[in-house]
Amino acid sequence: MAVCARLCGVGQSRRCRRRQRQNQQDQGSDSDMDEEEEEQIVGQLQGDVGGGGGGPDSGGATAGPSVACEHGSCHVNRGGSLDRTSTGPPHPQSLAELPPELLVEIFSLLPGTALPNVALVGKKFRQILNTETIWRRRCMEEFGMKDDLRKLEVGGVSSRDLYVKRVNPRVKSGRFMKLLPDYEHMDYRDVYARLLHPYRHILGLWQPDIGPYGGLLNVVVDGLFIIGWMYLPPHDPRVEDPMRRRPLFRIHMWESQKATVECMYGHKGPHKGDIQTGKKDEFSTKCNQTDHHRMPGGRQEEFRTWLEEEWGRTLEEIFHEHMQELILMKFIYTSQYDNCLTYRRIYLPPVMPSDLLHPGLFKGTYGSHGLEIVMLSFHGTSARATKLTGDPNVPAGQLTLDVDLSRPVVLPDLEHQRNIEELSRLVLGVHAEVQREEQQQAKDTPATVRGAAEGACGDAGAAEEVEEEEEERVTCSDSCRSGPSSSSSTGPPEAQPFVLPLGVMARNEVYPRTCRKCFYGTGLIAGHGFTSPERTPGLFVLFDEDRFGFIWLELKSFSLYSRLTDHLAHAHAPNMERFEAMLCNMQSWTS
Repeated sequence: MAVCARLCGVGQSRRCRRRQRQNQQDQGSDSDMDEEEEEQIVGQLQGDVGGGGGGPDSGGATAGPSVACEHGSCHVNRGGSLDRTSTGPPHPQSLAELPPELLVEIFSLLPGTALPNVALVGKKFRQILNTETIWRRRCMEEFGMKDDLRKLEVGGVSSRDLYVKRVNPRVKSGRFMKLLPDYEHMDYRDVYARLLHPYRHILGLWQPDIGPYGGLLNVVVDGLFIIGWMYLPPHDPRVEDPMRRRPLFRIHMWESQKATVECMYGHKGPHKGDIQTGKKDEFSTKCNQTDHHRMPGGRQEEFRTWLEEEWGRTLEEIFHEHMQELILMKFIYTSQYDNCLTYRRIYLPPVMPSDLLHPGLFKGTYGSHGLEIVMLSFHGTSARATKLTGDPNVPAGQLTLDVDLSRPVVLPDLEHQRNIEELSRLVLGVHAEVQREEQQQAKDTPATVRGAAEGACGDAGAAEEVEEEEEERVTCSDSCRSGPSSSSSTGPPEAQPFVLPLGVMARNEVYPRTCRKCFYGTGLIAGHGFTSPERTPGLFVLFDEDRFGFIWLELKSFSLYSRLTDHLAHAHAPNMERFEAMLCNMQSWTS
């Protein structure tokens, strides 16, 4: 160890030649350092002592100040010998000096969009970024991908869709031809870069632009696919049944490493389609093979098939003539959109601690129009239900229910509840009071302020301003949230008996027989084509966390609403302001 002797200024030191490694401690034997360790020590010490330090002939054997290694592995003591004080490896001076397995862990925590810039640092980083672990974690954490690329039974696709039997006329026996690519030759990096990231903007909830009917589309990562599921309400009047789903399109990768869009509409299986993104929070789908939507029996067979899927019955089983007209009208109207559809983004409402119940999506009964989907949200002391699916009378996007949570209604005993006149007297009394207060407020409000409030969408902020000015009303609202029949402000309200008044029609006779709270509210009714829209008084009845109802006094009918319990990813609004703006846009789409 001549080099070490020259640096230390003394002869060979036994400590300088010894490397106390962890795996040699039990043996108690000395081992010479390898050349790499020598060079590290040499380089470090040369920097500390100015590149010299004296050789054996320079008289450097005299005692001097100690020189410590930055790596914590040795120091020069006053006796002039090199002393090892730590057995750990040298501390890395840069990110590139970290072990590869540690770099993989670090890169796995970065967003996938930042990793291409990391690859520009150098060859080592580019090589590490080829590790499947990094991209698999990005696919799972950013897009919720759960299935393995090597798994054949991918989500959202049945085994019948994976293979198709093609008969060769020259061979008597048929053979199976694969419809989907061999994912064993793909990696997570390609799936992220060519499938998930380019189509990330279409994930979430959307409302199709189908005139007054609207709809609900949920675009999700399902296995190795991005699938657009159209959510359909259960068949009328089974409002508490789960939602039905129908795939409209899917996106996946072929061996060419390109994402392919396929239309799933019709009865002949997947076929060529296209997706176009235009404005922000909007996209369109296009089918390039509409002949796959046609059926051999023509329009009559298509109508019968659609009727069974949409209503769960045949036309002969629907005896009401007006309902038959509505059904036929919907089929004719919606069948025009089998080639191209435009979708606009919608959000689930934010959850606030003061909400009467958890906001979200509900299925509701709407008489001869069947079941429709509404979105329940809370705005101060107001609960609002907005239509996601609609009908020719009240189209999708309109505010179907507006409930004033500051005006509770205490139900009478069961005998008086059965009397429609008694219930009407209670609700209409509150309605008259509301109208008087609105008229008085209109007189007291300056014209400029009133014009600004009317210019805002659906007076979303006007209610909050009125409540702030009327301190007495807010106090009432706070007490109402504990329930009109509860004796204390803490704990859940006690259930009270509930029965529909005689003469009130209900599409579903199986409704809860107890309720928690009741509030005054208004429901939107209109003529065909959304003519002469009018808000009429009614009674909002909260049954439990997942069910509520509304009695339409003027129509003498009852609607029961049941929560949609499906898990909806990428659907929650980032904040209340974005949600309010979305509601304004929904109303403008169908106005």
